[in-house]
Amino acid sequence: MVLQLAHGKPHTPLLVVLTAKTKIVMITIISNASAPPRGAVFFLTKTVKTNKGFTLIELMIVVAIIGILAAIAIPAYQDYIARSQITRTVGEISELKTPIEAMLVHGRYPVSGAEVGYTNSNLVGSDQNTLESGLTLDFTSGDGSGFIRAILNGEVVPSILGAQVLISRAPTGTWTCVVIAPAVPGWQDNFAPAGCPAS
Repeated sequence: MVLQLAHGKPHTPLLVVLTAKTKIVMITIISNASAPPRGAVFFLTKTVKTNKGFTLIELMIVVAIIGILAAIAIPAYQDYIARSQITRTVGEISELKTPIEAMLVHGRYPVSGAEVGYTNSNLVGSDQNTLESGLTLDFTSGDGSGFIRAILNGEVVPSILGAQVLISRAPTGTWTCVVIAPAVPGWQDNFAPAGCPAS
């Protein structure tokens, strides 16, 4: 911004130049004379402080948005983990049906997971140093019926702690699967997969 200012003497204009770059107001007289001559140029520079950060209200809005998203996302993620752990357990236990069928065909009736090649799961059983901790298997009825039961009391989320996956075999050779709900807060029946509903 350029301003024409009167110096105090008639017909003695001063040229003042304003720039927005510095904080200090500085006037410089370009002259060695005791009084500025006609046409002397004064440079008046003033800097306006430039804001380069966020305001408090902007930061508060961002924190509020993050809080809302976290309140929605964290429970949804926990539910996803619960469903995936139950589904994984159903898959691991269902793999035992094939060797069990092979043993039944040959007139053998398995009573332990070791007989059918079971290996420990970190989801089933609280003692990972003990084979079949949390797993029960019994086909000693003699007619081909029996069951495999796995208790989820290992490294699982609290909402499914104590849930049981029960896979049963009828004498006709038909297999069924159910998830027995635990008595813990947060359990939802939709945690169980479609092929092994909650009961």
